[in-house]
This record gives sequence, structure tokens and C-alpha cells, in this order.
Amino acid sequence: MTTAANRGKPQIRLGDFVFSKLATIAGASILVTLAAVAFFLFIQALPAFAPDAELGAQAPDGPLAYVAPYVFGTLYGAIIALLIATPLAIGIALYISHYAPRRFAQTLGYIIDLLAAIPSVVYGLWGILVLAPFLTPTYNWLNQNLGWIPLFAGQVSATGRTMLTVGIVLAIMILPIMAAIIREVFLQTPKLHEEAALALGATRWEMIRMAVIPFGRPGIISAMMLGLGRALGETMAVAMVLSPASIISFALLTSQNSNTIAANIALDFPESGGDFRSLLIGTGLMLFLITMVVNMLARYIISRRAEFSGAN
Repeated sequence: MTTAANRGKPQIRLGDFVFSKLATIAGASILVTLAAVAFFLFIQALPAFAPDAELGAQAPDGPLAYVAPYVFGTLYGAIIALLIATPLAIGIALYISHYAPRRFAQTLGYIIDLLAAIPSVVYGLWGILVLAPFLTPTYNWLNQNLGWIPLFAGQVSATGRTMLTVGIVLAIMILPIMAAIIREVFLQTPKLHEEAALALGATRWEMIRMAVIPFGRPGIISAMMLGLGRALGETMAVAMVLSPASIISFALLTSQNSNTIAANIALDFPESGGDFRSLLIGTGLMLFLITMVVNMLARYIISRRAEFSGAN
């Protein structure tokens, strides 16, 4: 029986109540899982940082000296990939959204998206068997003509397994997600802004430069951050292509390259034990924190993008 007190209140159905609680539990489970992973990594890494830790010959100078080259290699390779992939992603997104015929643009968009479905081990095989030998003559030319630049100095790798090759492979791997995000942002550019620029006599490129790119700049930054997070955690392709060493070096063409955290864990973890295994888990915790910071920054930029409102 409906009373006067309950007459003005909305009735909550049982199905809505159950679905709401299940959705809340599902969302909370993500936070619980994330916290559990961080707690596990922290607890497992603690023995490696104890004063009496026995790290062996792999880390004679202590855990921090061991981790530093791998943190550098992880960031260095990801930044190289980002520098290569960003202009390509912007160009592909602009072509699909504003230049290509509609039917061809849809087909090209599907093809670009399919690159994300290729397993990383396939990229690794392609990088080591096809790309590295193909680029070796180019590396020799760069060393001979631009060797005075520190990035291209040193003895060129005869196999092509260099940091630059890894950067190119990673750039191809992060290109689909970056191009897809930037494409969707460009397609959301208010039509009145584009038509106003064209009505004032702007060419298509001037319209893109004045209306499309300023509107899509936060989306471009977000795509860069998400691509960076993807490149930071890549394992198999880097482990297969790179000729690693525990050093800090900016040289792009030599056979001695700074390894990444993920690739180093994949290579050393199966045969590790004791405190050294804890040290490897500690490097995984470092990668976890770096990736978390990058993705949190990306989400912050995306949330700021939602505040924009424009005429459509």
C-alpha cells in the first residue's frame, strides 16, 4: 500500500538495485586488484633493499645502481618511439578525417586498427629478421656522415640490433592506438569552426592549422601519453630485437644498448633466485610506478578535454 510519505519518492526496482550494486563491486574490484598488485610487488622487493641482501655478481654495486640503467633504457626507448610515432599518427589521422574519400578512409582506418591485433612476438621477429638487416646500410651512412653527433657515434652494430631499431619497432606498435585516438578527436572538431575558417578564405591546410589542430591538441597529448605507456611496458619485441647491456648510453647505432626493465625481467627472471629475484621484482615495481604516473597524467588530460564545449 502506498502511503502519503512514500508517494513522492521514486520506486527502486529490484533489478536496478542489484545491477547498481554489481556495477559498484566490479568497479571497486579494479581498485582492489591494483592495490593488491602494488602491495605484492612492494613486499616481494623489500629483501633486495635490505642491508644484508646477497645480490651476487649481477648487482655488485647495490640495487639502485642496478636499476638505474634499465630505467634509463625504458624511458629512452619509449621516447624514441614516441618521437617517431607522433607525427605519423597525426598525419594518418588528418588524412583519414579530412583528406581521404569516405569509403577509402573507413578501409584505411580498419587497416590501421588491425596493427594493434598483431602479437608483439611477431613484431620482434619482423624487427630482427627484416627491419634490422634492412636498416644496417642506413646506420653505416649515418655513422659516416653524422658521426660527429653523439647519437650516431661509435662502432655501428653489424646486425642492426640497436636502440634505434627498437624505437622504430615500438613506434609501429603504438601507432594504431595513437592514430585512432587522434582521428576520433579530429572528427569531433565543430563543423561551424571549420566552415567559418573556409568562409574567410582559408585553404584546407590553413583551416586545419587554425581550427582542427588547436581543438585536437589535448587529444594529441592524451594519445601521446597512452602510446608512451604502451611503449614503456613492451617486453618480447624489445627482448628479441635489442642487443642489451647494463649501461647508460645515448648512442643509437652501437651493439651495446641500454636494456629496458620489462625485457631484462623476461630474460633474467627464469634463472634468478633469492635476493636477486627480489631485485628483479623491485625493477618491476619501478616500471609499475612509471606506467601508473604516465596513465594518470593521460587520464587527467582527457578529463580536461571533456570540459571543452563548442558548436557542432
